[in-house]
Amino acid sequence: MSSDLEKAAELLKTGRYTFAAVSGEKEITSVHRGVKPLLELLDCGEKLHGFSAADKVIGKAAAFIYVLLKPDEVYAGVISRPALEVLEKYGIRTSFGTLAEAIRNRQNTGFCPMETAVKNANSPDDALALIRKNSCRNFKPQ
Repeated sequence: MSSDLEKAAELLKTGRYTFAAVSGEKEITSVHRGVKPLLELLDCGEKLHGFSAADKVIGKAAAFIYVLLKPDEVYAGVISRPALEVLEKYGIRTSFGTLAEAIRNRQNTGFCPMETAVKNANSPDDALALIRKNSCRNFKPQ
């Protein structure tokens, strides 16, 4: 684990952040949960090339977004097996605390909706379209 990744992981361990990316003296942090910090970076045209990123939880949806953001390496407190497979397939060095078969939703009543949305996705672009479609469901009239 590089010193930048150690620093990013340490920022998570303080409990103040859910996401951190470090490149030398540069730090990017977020307190938002889920894929929101990653989508915000992507939507702002940011890339993480040259950065080491740490995330509390990485499911397959987040893994595909990381592929688009192109960090040098990532650390996950918890990572799903499908997420690990995606990161390895695209050559992103990955370390983690806990490997899970899948990410559960916040109520622990089933799987994470984002993990479910991208279950059959085979490319980062396909996954991103599914993530965006799924994340907009909360704003549709009932």
